[in-house]
Amino acid sequence: MNALDVRDKVRLLPHAPGVYQFFDSEGKILYVGKATSLRSRVGSYFAKNHPDGKTRLLVSKIADLRTILTSTPYDALLLENSLIKEFQPRYNILLRDDKSYPWIRIRNEHYPRIEGMRNPVDDGSEYIGPFASAGAMHTALKLVHKLYKLRTCNYDLSPENVAKGKYKRCLEWHMGNCRGPCEGLQSEEDYDAKVAQARQVLKGRIGGVVRLLKEQMQVHAEKLEFEQAEEMRVQIEQLEKYQARSTVVSPTVGDVDVFGLARNTQSTFVNYMRVIDGAVVHGVTVELKRRLDEPDEEVLQYAIAELRQRFRSNAPEAVVPMDPGIEMPGLAFTVPQRGDKKHLLEMGERNANYFMLEKQKQEALVDPEAATDRILEQLKQDLRLTELPRHIECFDNSNTQGTDPVSACVVFKDAKPSKKDYRHFNIRTVQGPDDFASMEEAVERRYARLLTEGEPLPQLVVIDGGKGQLHAALNVFDRLGLRGKVALVGIAKNLEEIFFPGDPYPLHIDKRSSSLRLIQHMRNEAHRFGITHHRGKRSKRIVRTGLEDIPGIGPATAQKLLTRFGSIQGIREAKAEEVAQEIGAKKAEVLMRSLGPQGPFTN
Repeated sequence: MNALDVRDKVRLLPHAPGVYQFFDSEGKILYVGKATSLRSRVGSYFAKNHPDGKTRLLVSKIADLRTILTSTPYDALLLENSLIKEFQPRYNILLRDDKSYPWIRIRNEHYPRIEGMRNPVDDGSEYIGPFASAGAMHTALKLVHKLYKLRTCNYDLSPENVAKGKYKRCLEWHMGNCRGPCEGLQSEEDYDAKVAQARQVLKGRIGGVVRLLKEQMQVHAEKLEFEQAEEMRVQIEQLEKYQARSTVVSPTVGDVDVFGLARNTQSTFVNYMRVIDGAVVHGVTVELKRRLDEPDEEVLQYAIAELRQRFRSNAPEAVVPMDPGIEMPGLAFTVPQRGDKKHLLEMGERNANYFMLEKQKQEALVDPEAATDRILEQLKQDLRLTELPRHIECFDNSNTQGTDPVSACVVFKDAKPSKKDYRHFNIRTVQGPDDFASMEEAVERRYARLLTEGEPLPQLVVIDGGKGQLHAALNVFDRLGLRGKVALVGIAKNLEEIFFPGDPYPLHIDKRSSSLRLIQHMRNEAHRFGITHHRGKRSKRIVRTGLEDIPGIGPATAQKLLTRFGSIQGIREAKAEEVAQEIGAKKAEVLMRSLGPQGPFTN
C-alpha cells in the first residue's frame, strides 16, 4: 500500500475515539496511538510539515494503518497502553523500568501466612502492593509479625490436622513470636481477626486500626483486663511510630495519587506517590523515553494509566501538574495552587528532578559522550538553534571606572572549556567606561581574524550583558556577514534572562536545566578569565607608577627589585645596604628616600 492509499484510508476514518497503528512496508508495527477523533488525529500526520525530525521520519515509513474503535477516550488509552507493552513499537514512549517490584502475599489457606515475594501468581491468594522497594516491604512485614504474632511455618493447619494434634509447638512459640495455632492454642476466628488488622496496616490504613485498638484497650481496661489493655497500648505505640516514619501531609487530604514530572530532551521522569489517609505510603520514580517529543499531557496520560494499574490504586483523586486532557472513570484531577496538595505536588516534582539528576550523573560517568550530547541537545532545544552547538564562545568586559579596559573570550567545545583557545583583548579604541563599544571592538577583532585566517566559526556566541551589549555584537555580525550563520544570544546578570537579537521579550530557562548551567559556566569562566587579565594589567600600571616614575629606576630595575623583595612594601622595609647590593648605592639612596613614609606610593 502506498502513501496515497494510506491518505485514502484516513479520509474514511470516523470522528470517534479509538486506537490507530502504523505499519511499514514489511508489515512491522511502527507506532501505536490513541485519539478522541481518529480522523482528525491520524490526518494530522499527513496534513502538515512536522518540525520534529523523528515525526517526519515516521510519516515517511508509514505504508499501512489499522484502527480499533473504542467506546471512550479512556478505553483508547488503556488499549494503547496494552498494545505498547505487547509490541513495543520503535516510535512509541518506552517505559524504561525493568524492576520486579516486591509484593506481600496473604496466602489462601487456614491460618494464612503473610510473606513477601516477587512476581505474583494466580493461586487464589491476596496480594498487597507492589511496594516501591524491598526495604519498605520488609519493614511492613516485620511490623505486622511483631504486632500480631502470625505463624511463619509451612504446616497444613486444617481443622482436621489441628484436631488430630498432628503438629507440635516450635521454637517460634517458645520465643513468643507465635500463639501456637498448630496445637489449637489460638482459634481460627481470633487469628483471622489479626490478619484483618494486618491487612489494613499493610494497605496503609493505620489510622483506622489505631482507632479500633484504642476502643479495644478501653474495653479491656473497663473489665480490669490490664494485661490485654497493656498489649493494645504497646501495639498502638508501635503503629504510631511506624506511621511517623511516613510523610504525613494532612488527614484531610484522604486518599490521592500524586504525579510529579521532570523532563530533559529525551525522557520524562514521573514520580508517583500513593497517599492513604493523608500519609505517603508508596513512592516510585520511572523514566518514560519519548520517541516523538510527545507533549507532557500525553506522557502524563500514559503514566497515570500505567502506574495506577501497576500499583492497583483506586484512589478517587489524582494530584497532577497540569490537566492531562482526558476523562478517566472514577478519577478526578486536581491541579493545586496552594495548600497541602500543592505541597505534595512540589514534593513529587523534587523527587522526579532528583532522580533525573542522579541518572544524568551516572550517565556522565558511564557514557560521557552521551551525557555531552544530551546537554547540547537540551541547549539546542532551549535556544531554538538549528544545529548542535558543539563550539560555543562567550564574551565579557572588565574595567575599573573606565581604566585598563579588557575583554575576554572563552571557548567551549563539546560543553567543556577549551582553554588553549581562550583569548583576551586589550581595548584600544575606546575612551572611558563604554561597555557597548568595548564589546563591539572585541567581537569584531575576534571574528574578523577568524574569517581572514579561514578558521572554523562557532555555532553559538554568548554575550555577557543585556540588550545593549547584544546589539553591539549584532552590529559586528552585520558588518562581517555573520547574521544568520552564527547564533547570537545575550545573558543578563541579575535575572539570568536570555535575550535574542530583535526579540524584546527575554527567555527564562528553567533554573535546574543543564543548558542554563552550561551558559552560566561559560559566563562565569569568561568573567574569571577577563578579571584575571584586567588585574594583571592594572598591577603592571600601578607598579610602573610607583617605581618607574622615580629618577634612575627603569622597567628592568623595577622588575629586579620586585623579584628580589616581592613588593613595594618589601623594598621599603629592606635595609639600605640590601637594596644597594641590587641596584647600587646612588640609586638605592634616591629610591629609599622616595619610598619613605611620605613617598609617592603606598602599597
